Amino acid sequence: MILLSIETSCDETAAAVVRDGREILSSVISSQVDIHAAYGGVVPEIASRKHMESLAPVISQALQDAAVGMEAVEGVVVTRGPGLSGALLVGFSAAKAIAVARKIPFVGVHHIEGHLFAPFLEQPVDFPFLALVVSGGHTHLYHVEGFGHYTTLGRTIDDAAGEAYDKCAKILGMPYPGGHLIDLMAQRGNPDAIRLPRPLLRDGTLNFSFSGLKTAVLQLNMKSPVSIPGQDADDLCASFQEAVCHVLAAKTEAAIRQTGAARLVVAGGVACNSGLRLRMKELCQQLGVELSIPHPSLCGDNAAMLAVPGDYYLSHDIVSPMTLDVTANWDMDRITESSL
Repeated sequence: MILLSIETSCDETAAAVVRDGREILSSVISSQVDIHAAYGGVVPEIASRKHMESLAPVISQALQDAAVGMEAVEGVVVTRGPGLSGALLVGFSAAKAIAVARKIPFVGVHHIEGHLFAPFLEQPVDFPFLALVVSGGHTHLYHVEGFGHYTTLGRTIDDAAGEAYDKCAKILGMPYPGGHLIDLMAQRGNPDAIRLPRPLLRDGTLNFSFSGLKTAVLQLNMKSPVSIPGQDADDLCASFQEAVCHVLAAKTEAAIRQTGAARLVVAGGVACNSGLRLRMKELCQQLGVELSIPHPSLCGDNAAMLAVPGDYYLSHDIVSPMTLDVTANWDMDRITESSL
């Protein structure tokens, strides 16, 4: 089955053509980073308007790159939520229109489902598995028993890890988004130079908190501003990254021991981070757990990842009705056949 996938949950306009939920025939992403950088973050109204301008050309490019026409598409997969309502509506409306015009089924899936199954585009992972999803809006631990069967074990109670990265970068005067810049600077710094807090590290839960860590960086920089470039800035970035990765690894280890998981998936935009990838590799080697982290091109928001759960649902005749609407907030635990 050849699927057209559409992703417009935030500030990336993406489309992909995927065969059988595994083979990427094309994947096109139009980024709005340069537009939102001037505002220091994503502006929802601007994001929605840009999606409207970009989506049709992005879909056309995806079909062209895949060397298929719209007549070859057998189903449409689109992000239903969570995300920015206006942005979601652009992709969702387009998916419905294509499905009606072509008389083919469509299914709206959870954005995080796409991230969970991104590794399947390279190498399938046996069920059940533990998943750590780390992005700008999410820091969650899930127990995954199969498609549509997810249990949330832990989540952030305030800032997500990726959000903390970008906020700390802003505090240090870096351009938006600055998470990847912190990672680059951290590789030159001393991770033990500054002792930063590890929020909720020993609270007995699998939840996360990064707001206090961000505040600690703010207070340090107010007391003694760092210079970029400079060794003091590199050391602060390295110490910040060490604190984040320490907490993520410790909570993940606790979840592995609690569930007895033999497999771990790490996904989401922050899964690109070099420090996190190394820490998770070391953890899994230590515990004898199979690790799956997708290629960096599949970690950030993209449309190809949606085709993995989308192919499963459509292959099992789970189709979204035309009356379905987007949902800005959608708990993974509440995904049911009737919610798609």
